[in-house]
Amino acid sequence: MPDDYFTPKLGRTRGKDGKKVVKYGGRILAAARLAGTKTGVKACRFDGSRIGRGASMGRLLSSRDRLAGFRGRRAVVKASLIRLAGKAGQIARAHMRYIQRDGVTREGLPGELYGPDTDRADGDDFLKRTAHDRHQFRFIVSAEDGAEYPDLKPYVRRLMTQVEHDLGTKLDWVAVDHFNTERPHTHVVLRGVDDRGDNLIIAREYISHGLRERASELVTLDLGPRTDREIEARLRHDVDQERLTAIDRRLLRRMDADRMVLSADNDPFQRTIAAGRLRKLKAMDLAEDIGGGRYRLADGLEDTLRRMGERGDIIRLMQRELTARRLDRAGVEQVVATELREPVVGRLIQRGFSDEYRDRHYMMIDGIDGRVHYVDIGRGDATPSVPENATVRIEPTKAEASQADRTVDAVARANGGRYSVDLHLRHDPTASEAYAASHVRRLEAMRRAGTGPERLADGSWSIPQNHLDRAEAFAQRQQRDRPVALSILSLRPVGDLVAIEAPTWLDRELAPGAAEPFRDAGFGREVRTALAARRQWLIEQQLAAGDGRAFRLRSGALDELGRREVRHVGAQLSQHMGKPFEPARNGERVEGVIARRVDLESGSYALVERSRDFTLVPWREVLERNIGKAASGIMRTDGISWQFGRGRSGPTIA
Repeated sequence: MPDDYFTPKLGRTRGKDGKKVVKYGGRILAAARLAGTKTGVKACRFDGSRIGRGASMGRLLSSRDRLAGFRGRRAVVKASLIRLAGKAGQIARAHMRYIQRDGVTREGLPGELYGPDTDRADGDDFLKRTAHDRHQFRFIVSAEDGAEYPDLKPYVRRLMTQVEHDLGTKLDWVAVDHFNTERPHTHVVLRGVDDRGDNLIIAREYISHGLRERASELVTLDLGPRTDREIEARLRHDVDQERLTAIDRRLLRRMDADRMVLSADNDPFQRTIAAGRLRKLKAMDLAEDIGGGRYRLADGLEDTLRRMGERGDIIRLMQRELTARRLDRAGVEQVVATELREPVVGRLIQRGFSDEYRDRHYMMIDGIDGRVHYVDIGRGDATPSVPENATVRIEPTKAEASQADRTVDAVARANGGRYSVDLHLRHDPTASEAYAASHVRRLEAMRRAGTGPERLADGSWSIPQNHLDRAEAFAQRQQRDRPVALSILSLRPVGDLVAIEAPTWLDRELAPGAAEPFRDAGFGREVRTALAARRQWLIEQQLAAGDGRAFRLRSGALDELGRREVRHVGAQLSQHMGKPFEPARNGERVEGVIARRVDLESGSYALVERSRDFTLVPWREVLERNIGKAASGIMRTDGISWQFGRGRSGPTIA
């Protein structure tokens, strides 16, 4: 072990009989404590880290972790506690589906769920057992050299057996091994009950230190301690890395108050490594050569190197995915946007986890600007799933009060601090009922998040004076989980849109005044080719005139394409359902059962089934939870004010 990593800790002197020699002052303090006198010596602050099972073992393993040298093989264990109240049960089911998704095994197959005694566990059966649990634990276990295991199951089972021994109870768990990343890892889902059926409380100290130390000691036992050759090879590899390394952490520990550090070391190898790394940091403008082997490290060195390492990992991920999909993007710029500032339009290459522990996702977009974009899209449940190769538009959300918030505030200020749909329509006679109802949905979302106003017994809302401040705080909270807004432009490949009888996103790009940000490279080249062919097709269909810069769509061309699409899909559905299709017209009353959702190129529609026929009307998200229910409403240009249930007293959703 290098001398720099050895910190001597002196104990108390002992007498000739081997007993500890306690000084006179110490005896006084001990006697004072026994007498209940305040001594001025502060006790350790209680922080709750030792409440629960495994507290003492966690303390023991924590001390072993601090004293461990470089020869032990490292392991990472990320843990989270999930409350299962309310909708969390649905989230638990979605998480179970996620860890068993396609493409996570070495052969690219779906993940295989296993347990302590079986290689094929039943996920539905496990979820049924957890139905009445208060909480569950989720672990992600990743050994540094896990790729050397032909099968991770024995390793994980031994780890969980050791955890049972440490906690003093049998555990009910299932796990899935993932090999779809650079480092293989295992997702473990643990029930939050012990072998007596009581709530399982694990000490925070054991979760923080004990699990990692147990995983590390098992992989060290399996693969053996790291040899000098392995350690030196890793350090040599780290010298030229553009990320935070073990050498950097050592330099940061050795620097003085002025951020000065020497490359000198008692060990010749360590001296060579430190000197090489300092020269690399100087080339990266992260260290200044003072002379005489002395360097001044840059402020924020650790954060800068960590960000550079994350960016390097992302670039390698993008190159790997482009190669796997045989997309030739040689010379195409790759843009990493952890904070999106401008809208991005393009084809979805892949969606994946940027941080599985915090459930944060990313999207890789083959942009129409001829660049490949990596975009952080926030929490997975905040953005709907989109199939690969769909054309999407992603734009940043705004962390500020919306126009709807300002309208609610204005109506409330004019009505003694109250808001309702009736007060809104009285305040602004030009507003429609559907428009006013959208403001109620905004208030309801704020109320559920704990930042909104109070809903009164008569259905109106009490709006506080600081409503706009609350709305801004709500928007900022939403932006952390949902930093972008995603809209699907088309689920079809762009080449299939050339001759389709439906309004497409290409047609909107052909409208007068629309800019053409399509670069003649990558996906942008494909779009330019499709646009030229679409122009020619529209002219042949007498829906457009002219050519080149003089090209223009005829009046009502997009509406005509929309009617053609609805009629065509209605005819197809008619053959399948055995009922005639009847188009819905403005001003007519629509009554029937909301059968299902139908996704078309022009948007989504609700299929409303009646006794003798059926119709298609524009879809609204509120219909999702009312599928199979009877509904009625009047068709208007701005939508339908739906009334659910067969009686007139049913709730109205605008």
